Amino acid sequence: MTTSSDETGSQAKDSRRLVIVTGMAGAGRRTAAHALEDLGWYVVDNLPPVMLPQLYEHCCAKGIGNIGVILDVRGRKLFEELPWVFNELEEAGQMPEVLFVEASEETIVKRQESVRRPHPLQDDGRLLDGVRQEKQMLSTLRAAADLVIDTTSMNVHQLKSRVSHAYGGDEGDQLRLTVMSFGFKNGLPIDADMVVDVRFLPNPHWVPELRAHTGLTRPVREYVLTQPSAGPFLQQLQSLMVTVAEGYLQEGKRFATLAIGCTGGKHRSTAMAEEIGRRLRELGMPTRVLHRDVGLE
Repeated sequence: MTTSSDETGSQAKDSRRLVIVTGMAGAGRRTAAHALEDLGWYVVDNLPPVMLPQLYEHCCAKGIGNIGVILDVRGRKLFEELPWVFNELEEAGQMPEVLFVEASEETIVKRQESVRRPHPLQDDGRLLDGVRQEKQMLSTLRAAADLVIDTTSMNVHQLKSRVSHAYGGDEGDQLRLTVMSFGFKNGLPIDADMVVDVRFLPNPHWVPELRAHTGLTRPVREYVLTQPSAGPFLQQLQSLMVTVAEGYLQEGKRFATLAIGCTGGKHRSTAMAEEIGRRLRELGMPTRVLHRDVGLE
């Protein structure tokens, strides 16, 4: 059976993904873009937004696959064209996805100072002024982002791994879930879509022989998971995530982060995160587990 060139182009166009990589200067935009390149994506840096539709059509015509475009606020007036550009792309049958990377103000300032480069919006003011102005300019885009990654406590390898999980492979019709353990004493994860609290479980911290271990070790894991309320909670959470995943996909959301918290992020949350991650993978849901606060205690 043969397929006409028009049909081939149409099929390729339908399956092609266009991801806008944006976020705070110093948060890791280029690291995220490099991770896309490692996955075989065609990546363009700092393209004027108005040229996005032409780039997309050109890539379709040339048979180029998935496309990543780094956008930042250096072209301040150009950046304001994004809503119009997104509407044009949607009318052409391609709604771009937005990957937004961010970090705390303190982290951004330290990173910018370490490379001794001025912030793109700093002008003659303080570095922190530029960071806050950029944060304000990007607030609407962040709210509309498909995936937000907070890189405050990440290194480049962890960020690349997170991007690879989100955009690698061929599970385009499935929700890609990140399950993150954390400690409430270190603050809520700002990039979480859902937060659950497992502090209702007995704390292994008060068991002397378990205190030095984490929920990644067998003794702590068995202590946590054999608690009478652990099993019913995990079963209900599993059912909830299946329902949520179906709803997210119907609404066009491809990524989600489930944060599971305990007091310090060392014992209960890590054990429960690993277990729910295992259960969801067994159901066929692409799930990655990470532990934000292990090692911080």
